[in-house]
Amino acid sequence: MAYGQNLLETASFANYECDGRLNVPSAVRNSEAIVDLVRKTVIKSGSALEIASGSGQHIVKLASVLPKLNWQPTDVDESRIKSIRCWSGDHHLPNLKPPCLLDATKRGWAAKHHDQDLILLVNLLHLISIAETEILVEEISMGLGSGGISIICGPFMRKGKLISKNDIEFHQSLINTDPDLGYKNDIDMMNLFSEKNLLLLKTKKMPANNLAFILQKR
Repeated sequence: MAYGQNLLETASFANYECDGRLNVPSAVRNSEAIVDLVRKTVIKSGSALEIASGSGQHIVKLASVLPKLNWQPTDVDESRIKSIRCWSGDHHLPNLKPPCLLDATKRGWAAKHHDQDLILLVNLLHLISIAETEILVEEISMGLGSGGISIICGPFMRKGKLISKNDIEFHQSLINTDPDLGYKNDIDMMNLFSEKNLLLLKTKKMPANNLAFILQKR
């Protein structure tokens, strides 16, 4: 199941508009925190790749606020690629590239998207399996240039425990759909980052009980 193909719109309560764009209320709510985190983390210019850009709503804000970064949005699904094009077309930002198809859970994509200064991933890992997560993190490491930064943000268990009623219910709904899905444990993720040559610089609490890992390629 590519990026929880039948789960993404349900999980994020996306609305389709007449021109094909997706309007995701959670993307609007969370965009300010994501933009602020990236702005405070990445101070240099260069290339930035976003994995699973989804509707495209927050990458437009990122490109607007961070004009020194050249942003490449991606997604695995054609309907979301169309939505990204719609949102991008409203703004005509010179540092925002056309979206491209990318299944980041498949080996080999880093060879095409190499030497990135930033790789951003928001709200995906709970929608893929552990095996796919391991591939994705390895490819992120390979796709970063030396000293490059990755920000991985989303809902995670804390020391093996879910920390809110909403998290418990959402996690259960995911594994009821597919037992390979669900929240990943923060400690397991930290160990995986270390194995894949990524140094954990910082963890930061985000809205809705989410957690952001700020990583640097060794």
